[in-house]
Amino acid sequence: SIVTAAAFGTTLGFWRERTFQSLALAVVALLAWSGLWEVLASLGASHAVLRFDDLSLALSPWHALRHAARPIVDRAHDFWAATSIAAFCAANVLMSAVIMGIGAWRLRAWNTGSEPHRMHDELAGSDATPKPLAAHPHQARKMWDNPILWREMRTWAYGRRTWLLRVLYLVPLALTIVAVVRMNAATVPTAPIDLAVPLVPLMILSLLLVNAQAVTGMTSERDTYALDLLLVTDLTSREIVFGKLAGALWNAKEMVLLPAALIVYLRGSATIGVEPFVLVLAGWGLLCIFAAVLGFHCGLSYTRSRLAIGVSLGTMLFLGLGIATTMRILTAFSGSFAFQLQPFLAMIVGGGAGLYAALGARNPSTATFAAAFFCPVATFYGLTSFLLGHTLAVFLAIVAAYGFNVAAMLMPAVYEFDALTGRAEESD
Repeated sequence: SIVTAAAFGTTLGFWRERTFQSLALAVVALLAWSGLWEVLASLGASHAVLRFDDLSLALSPWHALRHAARPIVDRAHDFWAATSIAAFCAANVLMSAVIMGIGAWRLRAWNTGSEPHRMHDELAGSDATPKPLAAHPHQARKMWDNPILWREMRTWAYGRRTWLLRVLYLVPLALTIVAVVRMNAATVPTAPIDLAVPLVPLMILSLLLVNAQAVTGMTSERDTYALDLLLVTDLTSREIVFGKLAGALWNAKEMVLLPAALIVYLRGSATIGVEPFVLVLAGWGLLCIFAAVLGFHCGLSYTRSRLAIGVSLGTMLFLGLGIATTMRILTAFSGSFAFQLQPFLAMIVGGGAGLYAALGARNPSTATFAAAFFCPVATFYGLTSFLLGHTLAVFLAIVAAYGFNVAAMLMPAVYEFDALTGRAEESD
């Protein structure tokens, strides 16, 4: 699985020239691949001819790992488990070879597409025939008062083929819509935990894309040395900060609005009540803002793009999947408090220390320290409250933890912008 994912990400990196496109396409494609086999496996289990549940063991990482970890109860299962694992490894080696072969074959074509035109112009020199002017040349566009926001919203700052990401995002969205509509069509009332099964993966994917958009929006400025130019202009820190945040949310608007539209659909079909509808919608909006602010904070705090992107996305995965995994471990060891204490302390206390080291790397503060240790605990409490059916408790935990974390990251960005970017240290 790791080799296949690395081969796919490497080929995408060679194909797309923009960091955000490469990163977002890789994340969406891998999750869509896993989600597609999840749906096909559930359909094939009840079909006599199309045995997609068996085929998924050779092509879906999640199904293969889950099958390999299943205890062996008899010799027949032992043989089938070994065969499935061998088929999965063979299929992934083949897919990795094909993907890397495509990357090696198209490498020069992808990265030197305009080279013949440049060489022709250089060889022609002064004898080259000048190109005729356009009959109707484009008029200069009027820039807004905030040029940062204008660039984010009115130009192709992240490449012209971002539509590929939007099209690919429709795959997990369509799978989620099908699952939600099938639940509404059932005669049995849908429990909140059943609705969360298809909705939560889509929301986590959307938050990751919003976060990736925000962090790459800042790292691209650093990589092209455009941030140095911005720092010597008369732009205020508020214009830069809020321009980048608004631009990140605008460029990822589909990832923000489409899950919100699903929540509105659930309310329109009377699947959820008025109070859960308002709380879920408000909580979703706050989490989207948190994802954007976190990405901007990491992109501003770390000078290396790879480190900034890794810390930002790693924080999002830890607060989402990491805490959920901890709860699953605690449930599995429910009979022993000693076994439960170790993973709980490792994830909550150790995770809080890691968050503080990551978020307060350049500008440590008491607020960052409190937010780093408060977020894992509040997330754990919110997930527990959700399983118990306490909707308001989940919302209050989200608002208290993530709202405070947003403030802890925004205040230094607005009022201590020079220190956060490192310009104050250079001037000293």
